[in-house]
Amino acid sequence: MPLEVNGRQLETDPEGYLRVLEDWDREVAQAMAAEDGIVLEAGHWEVVDFLREYYAEYHVAPPVRILTKAIAKRLGKEKGNTRYLYQLFPKGPAKQACRYAGLPKPTGCI
Repeated sequence: MPLEVNGRQLETDPEGYLRVLEDWDREVAQAMAAEDGIVLEAGHWEVVDFLREYYAEYHVAPPVRILTKAIAKRLGKEKGNTRYLYQLFPKGPAKQACRYAGLPKPTGCI
């Protein structure tokens, strides 16, 4: 099902992940989040930006365990824990945040 953002039709897979990573921008992330009833705020963007940097370096989206540890290292333990991350991304911090970041579904997510 395509995602429409500012008149652009973007291809997504059946789970809503972008098929073309280069189609991503912040407006796309906001549109995806709005579909889930979420308004992206500073905490969300910290995670989304981290994921995009991680993917650019390693060419893979991190599983939730690695994501949690890496966020704790960069942003502190108060943000690098599953409770905080699930408050931001209730459908799963790795899975939902990667979708908003325009990345493929992380390996190991169901």
